[in-house]
Amino acid sequence: QVQLVESGGGLSQAGGSLRLSCVASGSIFSGNVMAWYRQAPGKQRELVAKITSGGSTNYAHSVKDRVTISRDNAKNTVYLQMYSLKPEDTAVYYCYLAFGSKEYWGQGTQVTVSS
Repeated sequence: QVQLVESGGGLSQAGGSLRLSCVASGSIFSGNVMAWYRQAPGKQRELVAKITSGGSTNYAHSVKDRVTISRDNAKNTVYLQMYSLKPEDTAVYYCYLAFGSKEYWGQGTQVTVSS
């Protein structure tokens, strides 16, 4: 059983920063992809950033210059450092893990950015 537990969400003013963390536990294949998605009210869930176990990263165009994804493979943890937050970053942020044909999601952490 694989579990993903996010932390670090909360309230920030525009221009602020937040760091999200996600710890994965259970039987996890070492060659995996971890990612952060987000879903704003009334919108579809969208990819924010992803990182392979080898460290290759991809970012959504809308956040590319304002977020950094990183991971600690020894701790099965992925981080999302967000800078220069905007009100449109307000969403529930979900941690994602995939290996082989299996996919797992965290329960989500709320990020709210006030103007």
